[in-house]
Amino acid sequence: MTDVTNEFDYVAVLARCARGDHDALHQLYSKEGAALLGVVLRIVKDRGMAEDIVHDACLNIWQRADSFDPAKGSARTWIFSIARHLALNAIRYRDREVNVDHNDPSEFDHDETFQHASRVEEAYDWQTGQRIDECLEQLETERRNCVLHAYVDGLSHAEIAAHTGAPLGTVKAWIKRSLLRLRECMA
Repeated sequence: MTDVTNEFDYVAVLARCARGDHDALHQLYSKEGAALLGVVLRIVKDRGMAEDIVHDACLNIWQRADSFDPAKGSARTWIFSIARHLALNAIRYRDREVNVDHNDPSEFDHDETFQHASRVEEAYDWQTGQRIDECLEQLETERRNCVLHAYVDGLSHAEIAAHTGAPLGTVKAWIKRSLLRLRECMA
């Protein structure tokens, strides 16, 4: 008796993703999720960050599946290149962050909330809250609600996920991206 194995058809799975087939993305993640995490983890060297990047990569794959062109390369290579590029971008972004020595009193006050106080005061109309409200209004409703649950209600990401019914990784990604958009708006 011969062993018949079915080779995973990446092109067909991407085509199904492009048509909105959620099961196709699940199959792709089941097949390659661990390998994607391994590649990203080797680049960023932080498991939490790597998991977030793999989540973002899956969203990108889902949203851009219709842009895959088999004439330019293999589907598997395309999938891994998305994750790799996101990981490299995360490293670039992380390297641009300012590192503050909290043990050096000449740097800043030890309470991180005061580091950005002067910028926040400049951008925020304390009488009306108009500036922050304008920036929050630019966010999609569910993303704005996640930010408010986290920073006004003090809920954890897991609590927000349970409250909204959204997956934990999605909530984390929404909050992360929303904070970046708010920072850009307030600048």
